[in-house]
Amino acid sequence: MSTIGVEKDPVNSLSATTVPEMEGDSGTMTPSGEGQGSLFERLGGLYGIAGAVDVLADRLYDNAPANRNPHVQAFHSEGGHAGFKFLVTAWSIEQTGGPQCYPGRDMRESHAHLSVSEFEFDIVAGEIAATLYHVGVPTLEHAEFMQIIERYRSMVVGPPEMTTHTVTDPPTPPAARG
Repeated sequence: MSTIGVEKDPVNSLSATTVPEMEGDSGTMTPSGEGQGSLFERLGGLYGIAGAVDVLADRLYDNAPANRNPHVQAFHSEGGHAGFKFLVTAWSIEQTGGPQCYPGRDMRESHAHLSVSEFEFDIVAGEIAATLYHVGVPTLEHAEFMQIIERYRSMVVGPPEMTTHTVTDPPTPPAARG
């Protein structure tokens, strides 16, 4: 396989398109599209996915609304940032048609203790979408990846009685109070 675009650039390689090499192939092809390899390949393979997850994990750890969930905040404060990046990268590789390499628990089990609400799921999905735009994922691949994320909503979101901790509006900063 060859990658058209920036190779092994962890941030920009997602915008590259991976295509099979054929004898006499000039290596030119449209920037995205089904039938041109797996989503894994079209996202730039391991390097493309790892680069996007590197950006995404930092965005999630720094996202104040997502971290208002005390269970998520506790998870983030345990210092598992590098492990989180590894697990999300491996999960994404598998889900997009790459090699089976995810060693973690299933989504329901790994999120049960976090009591994630619909609102919090939407925050994370928004960060995923923004990250895909940020690293230059083409429209088709962006939509395809977001469909994968949406399929896991029911496994990640906790029952309503377990998600009452969520506040939909951020607290007013002291300086802004009258």
